[in-house]
Amino acid sequence: MTFRLKRRAAPRSWTVPRKGSKWIKRPAPGPHAQDESVPLLLVVRDLRKIAQSAREARILLRSGAVLVDGKVAKDLARGVGLMDTISFGAPLNEHFRVLKDRRGKLILVSIPANDAVSKIGRVRFKHAVKGGKVEVTLHDGRNLLVAPDSPWRVGDSLKIELPGQKVVSHYPLAPGHLAFVAGGSHVGEVARVDRVEVTNSPQPNRVHFKEGFSTIKEYVFVIGDATPQITLPEGLTR
Repeated sequence: MTFRLKRRAAPRSWTVPRKGSKWIKRPAPGPHAQDESVPLLLVVRDLRKIAQSAREARILLRSGAVLVDGKVAKDLARGVGLMDTISFGAPLNEHFRVLKDRRGKLILVSIPANDAVSKIGRVRFKHAVKGGKVEVTLHDGRNLLVAPDSPWRVGDSLKIELPGQKVVSHYPLAPGHLAFVAGGSHVGEVARVDRVEVTNSPQPNRVHFKEGFSTIKEYVFVIGDATPQITLPEGLTR
């Protein structure tokens, strides 16, 4: 697999100009799909404009000044996706969380330092493993072993500490909880869950919101109960 792709073929979720150099960095295989992640090179050079070239970005990463989810990241192709945290050390001392705007573009939202020590992960899969345990897989590829009677279900969200994986809070996909819409025509919106419709058919389950719209369950990302547990862009706080 090549480590670059044509700029004109770059995913629509990237906030990069379509005209410019012919080639652009391709994110390395990781927990996020290619069209749902941005390589660190573009974050450092094109979004934050901390470096002016790939060489400068490589030097910055190799110095250990960039952290993703609390761990030092040194690979320019490392892809960052929804809900990931990115921290820049001294002298910048900046922290960001990756979210989506109303156009479906991956953006960096500035967050305080105490918000960068945790993240919210959505439960994608849940299955039994050896030893009478149950394993849940989060949207960012993390695997957690839980007890068989765990209340965590697919579609729920877990707040975990960084860089470890200690679960500190559980937010079920249930009526009254706040959710971030990560896809569809209402991408980038924050709404309150009204009910979950189970279709019992090949069609995906749908989540209906009190704001008067609905979307498929896969696009719904619970971010809190009464109040959001993450810093949101201006105009989205409910």
